[in-house]
Order: sequence, then structure tokens, then C-alpha cells
Amino acid sequence: MAIFSSVEGDRMADSQGRSQGRDAALSIVAGDLTVVGELKTDGVVKVDGMVEGNVKAGRQVLVSRGGVVKGDIFTNEAIIGGRVEGSIHADERAEIQSTSTVQGDIVTKRILVHEGGEVNGNVRMGDSKSLSGTSEPAVKPIHASSK
Repeated sequence: MAIFSSVEGDRMADSQGRSQGRDAALSIVAGDLTVVGELKTDGVVKVDGMVEGNVKAGRQVLVSRGGVVKGDIFTNEAIIGGRVEGSIHADERAEIQSTSTVQGDIVTKRILVHEGGEVNGNVRMGDSKSLSGTSEPAVKPIHASSK
């Protein structure tokens, strides 16, 4: 689950232990830091502090226990231990840990919600490309007919 173990100098390991090169740079928003604006990287973003804006990371977004994101998250894998006030779009996987609260929708292929983790929004699972489009709901609401 941790991405912080060192593998051969400049390389890092992702949550499945796969080795990643320099393109998986780790960017950290420290606990005493508030960032206002959008964050974008091809690598990994770890939020210990607060981000007020969208977070876009090609590999992974980690929101630690004290971390807060007030915006949407777009990534391959999201691991949430803190608070997110916005939607999470994780192409492969989202993990909602027991200390986390998500106030927004989650769109992902796979999800793990630990006991105690809160999700206050809709969860849509499947291929992210097919879910990202706007389509009509599978079940249409029933309206009372007037006579």
C-alpha cells in the first residue's frame, strides 16, 4: 500500500510494488501548507496539508489522515485517509481508509472502503471511459400519472 519505499536509487514502488522511473516524481503538500489552485503532475501527489482546487496526478493521489482536498481529484489510483470535498475520478482504483470522509462522487474501476470510511455521494464503477460520458440513467424515475 505504501509508495514510499526506495527501489534502486531514483526509482519508487507503487502500491503493487511495481517499479516506476523518474516520471513518477513525488510531490508533497506539507501539513502546514495550503495550496490554492490546481495541482498537475504525471507522478504522485501526497497531501498532508490542504489543497483548495483540483488535483490531477498521472499515477496516484494520496490524501493523508490530516490532509484535505477541496476540489476534484483525477488520477489512476486514489488513496484517501483524510477529507475530500469534491469528486474522485480514479481510472483504476480508489481506496477509502477508515479515517477518511469523501463529500462527493467516486468514479473508478475498483474500490475499497475500509470500515469507518465515509462516502457521502454516488459511487460508479466500471471502465472510466464509459462512465465519464453523460448518459441517461439505467432506471428512469416513475412519475405518478394524473387522470
